Amino acid sequence: MRTAYSVETVRAAERELMARLPDGALMQRAAAGLAAACADLLGRVYGSRVVLLVGSGDNGGDALYAGARLARRGAGVTAVLLAPERAHAEGLVALRRAGGRAVAPGAAEDLIARADLVVDGIVGIGGKGGLRPDAVPLAAAAERSRAAVVAVDLPSGVDAETGQVNGAAVRADLTVTFGTHKPGLLVDPAREYAGSVRLVDIGLELPDEADLEALQHADVARLLPVPGAESDKYRRGVVGIAAGSARYPGAAVLAVSGALRGGAGAVRYVGPAGDAVIARFPETLVSDQGPKKAGRVQAWVVGPGAGDDAVTVAEVLAADVPVLIDADGLRLADVDAVRDRTAPTLMTPHAGEAAALLGVAREEVEGARLSSARELAGRYGATVLLKGSTTLVADSAGGAVRVNATGTSWLATAGSGDVLSGLTGSLLAAGLSARDAGSVGAYLHGLAGRLAADGAPVGAHDVAEAVVRAWRDVRR
Repeated sequence: MRTAYSVETVRAAERELMARLPDGALMQRAAAGLAAACADLLGRVYGSRVVLLVGSGDNGGDALYAGARLARRGAGVTAVLLAPERAHAEGLVALRRAGGRAVAPGAAEDLIARADLVVDGIVGIGGKGGLRPDAVPLAAAAERSRAAVVAVDLPSGVDAETGQVNGAAVRADLTVTFGTHKPGLLVDPAREYAGSVRLVDIGLELPDEADLEALQHADVARLLPVPGAESDKYRRGVVGIAAGSARYPGAAVLAVSGALRGGAGAVRYVGPAGDAVIARFPETLVSDQGPKKAGRVQAWVVGPGAGDDAVTVAEVLAADVPVLIDADGLRLADVDAVRDRTAPTLMTPHAGEAAALLGVAREEVEGARLSSARELAGRYGATVLLKGSTTLVADSAGGAVRVNATGTSWLATAGSGDVLSGLTGSLLAAGLSARDAGSVGAYLHGLAGRLAADGAPVGAHDVAEAVVRAWRDVRR
């Protein structure tokens, strides 16, 4: 599992480790890892042209020491000092002894234009807001250049804690981070600025519970429901799908398609699209008597394509089983009814729906996804799966927020969210917690999207059909 910790936690761990090490040893560890990553990216170090963008903090020191290592291997290294009087003194001495040189920002743009590699050591993990005005032209020059851009710990101008980008920021091809991932490296919009991320182990001792965590294949494989020898369709779980309307029957079909591939033993459908559902999936148990009379289920999915059917949403919320609320159901669900539930509730909004529930602009949610997911979970007393290029799963009880980035931009297609709802609801019915069902559902859905698309447009039905391939891929 990939984990990320807050700035405060990282700094406390660094202080504890530095107290046990000789002066400067921790920075040398970081610099060695940074230099190795830069060398790997360059391929050939000797004769390459490297420009260091050096601020006043320890990030600048890491860059200077790494630059000295590259200079000793034959690279031409120039440090651009944004604050010469506050540059890391020992790192600057090391660079000059290795044959590197330092210049003022006025001479930087031409150097950057001719560089093979630009190292961003402007601002560290404590930076807030966008880049200062004197650094903006350097970041722009680096983006225009043909040079590879490597960020030290995280791109300057992004918020390490929240993933927000409030102003200009460096866009990196590679971010070399130390000790642990920082939340901003895993959460959009900052994640888009980080490029590939390489973690360098510097020996930090960190708490067992992280602030963020991202499941990997092995983690998902452990959570997937697998029937035992004595299982039957009811023991495997039955998921109820209350979705669709006369206007949107396809939402019901797509939600059922996801549910049939999510690990539950049976799918019950309730709603006005029964004929469309049974025509496409004859194995579905169809009822037109409403959720109360549909028969036993272990979890409900409500909302996709529901239109204004508030009665069905209220009936589902009154059920004493886990419930997933999506799409129209989010708009129709009463806040107090959700908060009063004793069984788990999982809400699956996209940014626009989350913004409406929070009473803010969509742009505010998109710019602060992590805090928005946490706030919505707290307000409703539910687990929230905030959809997007990085999906977040936040629990009202706190704990680590789960981050998922398996998806692809091709998943931005009508009906894709309905498939995700059915898939995740099926995992709920199979016995996974709301947090695990949301995390595993998002992981499989994103992976299925990649497999189905393979670089080309896809429809939601293609994604549903690829879930089985994604499931097999995870279990290999």
